Amino acid sequence: MGFLFSKSMSENMKSQQEFMVMHAQLQLERQLTMQNEMRERQMAMQIAWSREFLKYFGTFFGLATVSLAAGAIKRKNPALFIPVVPLSFVLTYQYDLGYGTLLQRMKSEAEDILETEKTKLELPKGMITFESLEKARREQSRFFANK
Repeated sequence: MGFLFSKSMSENMKSQQEFMVMHAQLQLERQLTMQNEMRERQMAMQIAWSREFLKYFGTFFGLATVSLAAGAIKRKNPALFIPVVPLSFVLTYQYDLGYGTLLQRMKSEAEDILETEKTKLELPKGMITFESLEKARREQSRFFANK
């Protein structure tokens, strides 16, 4: 009788453990999906911001270029046209970010860094551990207890 009861309990425990593992996996998958959704939304907002900024900056750039060119011609001083050069770099960067391939190039470079330059990504003193967190927590609680 005890053997049957023990066997039933063992099977019940095993099925409960399998359920817990399945539930933990499902929860982790949901968290990963949620984090990816948030990342995609943040990237979409950044691209949208860049495109919106490009509209305003493009208008400013156009007006500045026309004004500086007119001033340079009117005063016969080509040095007045010099500010257009750095402004054109900003305009090009914003266009590349909003409509070009800058994000794909950044992604490719990041993947290359992850594959070939892992040591540059290491944290000082290594990965944070539970023990190091507990040590810091205990020191902090002693600090507040002494005050």
